[in-house]
Amino acid sequence: MGPCVVLLCSLFGVLLGQGAEQISIEDCCKDGQKHGTDNKDCASLPLISGSNTCRIVQEQCCVTVLEDVKCTTGINMAKDQGACDTLFTNTCETTKTTKMCCDCCLLGKAAQENGLPCDHNLSVGYQCGLVSRACCVHGAAENQTTPTAETKIPQYNTNDETNGNGDNSVLSDLCHGKCAQRCVGNDTCACFTGYKLKPDGKNCDDINECLLGASNCRGGERCINTEGSFRCQREVSCGTGYELTDTNNCKDIDECETGIHNCGQEFECQNTQGSFRCVPKVKCGVGFIQDALGSCIDINECVSQTGPCHRGQVCINTVGSYICQRNSVNCGRGYHLNDDGTRCIDIDECKGPEKVCGGHGCINLLGSYRCECEAGYIFNSIARVCEDINECRHYPGRLCAHKCENTLGSYKCSCTTGFKLAGDGRNCDDLNECDSNPCSQECANVYGSYQCYCRRGYQLSDMDGLTCEDIDECALPTGGHICAYRCHNTPGSFHCSCPINGYTLAPNARSCQDVDECVTGTHTCTENQSCFNIQGGFRCLSFDCPANYRRVGETMARLQLSDTIRCMKSCQPNDVACVLDPTHSVSHTFISLPTFREFTRPEEIVFLRTTVPAYGSYHLGSYDVKFDIQEGNVENAFDIMKRIENGMYVGVVRQVKPLIGPLSTVLKLSMRNLSNQGDSGQNIINVHVYVSEFWF
Repeated sequence: MGPCVVLLCSLFGVLLGQGAEQISIEDCCKDGQKHGTDNKDCASLPLISGSNTCRIVQEQCCVTVLEDVKCTTGINMAKDQGACDTLFTNTCETTKTTKMCCDCCLLGKAAQENGLPCDHNLSVGYQCGLVSRACCVHGAAENQTTPTAETKIPQYNTNDETNGNGDNSVLSDLCHGKCAQRCVGNDTCACFTGYKLKPDGKNCDDINECLLGASNCRGGERCINTEGSFRCQREVSCGTGYELTDTNNCKDIDECETGIHNCGQEFECQNTQGSFRCVPKVKCGVGFIQDALGSCIDINECVSQTGPCHRGQVCINTVGSYICQRNSVNCGRGYHLNDDGTRCIDIDECKGPEKVCGGHGCINLLGSYRCECEAGYIFNSIARVCEDINECRHYPGRLCAHKCENTLGSYKCSCTTGFKLAGDGRNCDDLNECDSNPCSQECANVYGSYQCYCRRGYQLSDMDGLTCEDIDECALPTGGHICAYRCHNTPGSFHCSCPINGYTLAPNARSCQDVDECVTGTHTCTENQSCFNIQGGFRCLSFDCPANYRRVGETMARLQLSDTIRCMKSCQPNDVACVLDPTHSVSHTFISLPTFREFTRPEEIVFLRTTVPAYGSYHLGSYDVKFDIQEGNVENAFDIMKRIENGMYVGVVRQVKPLIGPLSTVLKLSMRNLSNQGDSGQNIINVHVYVSEFWF
C-alpha cells in the first residue's frame, strides 16, 4: 500500500501545481458553480489558483451549472405545458439545450403513459437518456396507487443547498451516469424503494416482496409482485349480491337502493344479505289469495278444498267465501220436472224451437227422439243429429277423374290446373293455355300445363314465371370477368368498353388491347426524345450518358427487354479518378406492368443474363456475380435473386408484392463481378418501371 499512496499523493500535487496553493479540486468546482449561478456567465472567471487544472475545473463546473439551468427550464416546460415545438423559434445554443431537455422529458413521459419501460435502448445520447428516464420514473411515481410501495424520482445533487423548484438534480450527477437509479455522492449508487442494489454496485433488481413475505396481504388475498412494488388480489370472488370494495372486502349490494330489483308496483323491496325480497303492500283477507302482480283474487273453495259441504248438499262459490245448498230433484236426459216440481216427464224434442233434426224428419221417443234423414245424410245415434255423408271419402277415385269436393248432401267434381271439366261433369280435358297468350314472349302447351320461354338475353321472372326479364350479364357472379374493363348492359345483351385513352377493344369484343402510340405515331415525343410504349400510354424519355461514359450497343448483361440503352465507361488519358471508378457501364431500360390486385405468387419481370460461368474456377478470372437493388424499391415490392441457367449466372428481378397504379419508379440494379483479385467493378442497370392503373 505504501507505493500506491505515494503515487496518488504525487499525482494530486501535480494537479494542484505541486501543492503551491492548498486549494482542492472540490473548491475549484464549487467556485465555478457559484460564479455560474450568481452571474449566469462563465466568460470572466476569477483566478483562485495558479493551477491550470483548477482553471479547467472552474470553467467546466461553471458551464455545467449553466447547462443544468437551461436543461431544467426545458424539463419544467415539458411537465407544465406538455409541448415543446412551438416554444422555440431560434437556433442559439441556449435554446437548443432547453428544447433538447424538453423533448427528452416528453419522451420519458410518453413511455410511462404508454406502459413502456423507462430504460429504452434508443441512441439519444447520455444526457437525453438520463432526462428521459428521470421524467418516466417520476411520472410512474405520481401515478402509483399501491399503498405498500412508493417510487421516487432519482435525486442527484452536488451541492448541500436546495436547488430551487426545478428538477436540475437529475443533471448534477457526481457518479457520471454509472448509476441505474440513484447517486448518493462519493461515487456511490443507490436504488429506489422496492429495488435492491446488484453486486456490480450500479444496477438495481426488483425486490419480490411476495417471495420474501414482506407484503401486507390478508387471508384470502394473493400477493402479486409488480416492478418496484406489489399488489394484493382477492383469491375468491364475492359471489352474486356482493361487490368487492377498494379494501378487498365483500360488501352486500343493496338492490333496493340501487334500483336493480324486479319487484312490481304492488310490492315493496326489502334488502337481505346477498339478495332482496319483494313484500306485498296490501294484505289479502280471508277467502282471497295474492297473485304474482300483488292483486287479491277470490279463492274457489268448492274446487280448492275436499268436500266443504255435507252429503246431500251442493257447494256454491261466492266472492270471498262459499255456501252449501240442499240437493233438489234431478231429472235424466230427455225429461224435465213438472210444474209442481215433484216428478219428471218426457220432453218432446220434435216440438221444441231448437229444431233438433235440422230440417229433417223428427220422431219423438220416451226420453229421446230419432231423426229421419234425407238423401245424402246419415243419422248419428250418439250425437242424435243428421250428418252429411262425405261421398268423396266413401268412394275415393270412383266419382271424379281429378278432384272431388264434398257438399252438404252431395258432391261436385273439379279439375286441376291446366284442365277443364268435361261435359259429363266428372272427367277432365286438357286446356290449351297458350291460346290466351299468358307468356310475354314464347309459349309451349304441354298436357295439363304450359311452359313460357324467353329469347336469348332474357330470363323468366322469379315472381310470376310468365314475364321475360332482361339478363344483366354485367351483374352476374362472373360479370366482373366478362369484360376486361367495363361492362354495359343492354336489353337482351351487353357490350364492353375500354379506357378512353391508350386502349382499344379487342376482336373478341371483351378484352382491351394496348395501343402502341410509338408505332401508330400518335405520341407527342420530340425529335430529341425516344418514345417508349407502356400499358395504356407512352413515355417520352431521353437518356444521356454520364460524364466519362459513351453510348454503345449490345450489353454484357442482356436484359430480356427491348429498347435498352447502355453507356460504357470511356476515360480520358491520365484521368485516374475515372479509371478507379468501379462502375463500368450504366444502362437504361423500361418495363410496363399491370396492377396486380389478386397477387398470389412472385412474378419474374426482369432477367439479367451474364457471361460469367456458374462453375468458374477461382484462377480463371471472374468466378461469381452479386446482384443488388440499390434504389427505387417502392414498398419493398421487388427483390432480386441469383440462379443458374445454361451454366451461366442470371439475375432475376421479381415483383413480390402488389402495387396499385398508376405508379412509376426507377429500380437501380447493380451487378458486381467478383474475381480472384477481389471486386472487379460493377454494372448499373436502371429499370424504369411503370405500373398501369388497370390489371390488363
